[in-house]
Amino acid sequence: MTKQRKAAALISGGLDSLLAARVIQEQGIHVEGINFYTGFCVEGHTHAIRKKDRQKEKRNNALWVAEQLGIKLHIVDIVEDYKQVVLNPKHGYGANLNPCLDCKIFMVSKALEWIKAKGFDFIITGEVIGQRPMSQRKETMPVVADESGAEDLLLRPLCACNLPETLPEREGWVDRQQLHDFSGRSRKPQMALAAKFGFEDYAQPAGGCCFLTDAQYSVKLADLWRARGSKQYEMDDIMLLKVGRHLRPAPHFKLIISREEGEGNFLRGYRRQYPHLTTVSHPGPLALIDGEVDEDDIELAARLVARYSQGRSEEEVVLAFTDIEANQKELKVRPLQPHEIPREWVI
Repeated sequence: MTKQRKAAALISGGLDSLLAARVIQEQGIHVEGINFYTGFCVEGHTHAIRKKDRQKEKRNNALWVAEQLGIKLHIVDIVEDYKQVVLNPKHGYGANLNPCLDCKIFMVSKALEWIKAKGFDFIITGEVIGQRPMSQRKETMPVVADESGAEDLLLRPLCACNLPETLPEREGWVDRQQLHDFSGRSRKPQMALAAKFGFEDYAQPAGGCCFLTDAQYSVKLADLWRARGSKQYEMDDIMLLKVGRHLRPAPHFKLIISREEGEGNFLRGYRRQYPHLTTVSHPGPLALIDGEVDEDDIELAARLVARYSQGRSEEEVVLAFTDIEANQKELKVRPLQPHEIPREWVI
């Protein structure tokens, strides 16, 4: 009997990885999915926190893809290992702080380790030539295969007919004639293939959940690195950069101010890690203070927080400042007015 071959598919939760895995399933290959957790892709996180986003669907698209395919999904935590990719990308960053080419190389290398340990035969990705400006170009496709160590064990079913044959094709495990020649940024071929397979309600075809591709998030991360004097981060940093209004009134400290009740509830979970301000005399936000502050800094921070409270038009707002040892003191301040808040304070 012919041995059934096994492939590991990198499942991001997007349409391309869904289709790539199904194309290979159609050829009788056993497919299992791998989803690498970097910390920068937390689907539904901010939607779950913010009231204005509560009507948006909150699902993990990678799990949804695995369910549609009827495959096992292995979620692999690479948060610590991934830091080297974010902090020192060999091939540099994209338009923001997205190290897309290094990211792809790293994930394929991790997938290679996985298939060797699990006895799988090859790796599938949903890459399409010309779709991504940094990591999915004709000239970078071989770079990913070579530098990851996967070489010809890496198969891209959606654009394979535009690339040299891989081992699975040469060995006859996969019929090249049933693979595709997609290229370019248009998603119409993928959407047509999805319709053929009967897939509906998939994630936005051009979507992606990595916050490092987001310009505003990248500005906040770069600001964090500058303030700390080194390119380092922890998981709490990743999460907090996604929440609240961030203002830096001085180089040595910044404020993270909740914009609504949901964010305030979330930020309360960090009250023992950061000094914080709450309004007493008027309804208002919770604000964390990140950095070392003196009395003058605390008063300035309080005036900023008062600006975003319901007492913004009053002569005086009362706030409570609490340090990380839970010592508390009351402050009475005049709220800052919009013209007193320089644009450069807003991150």
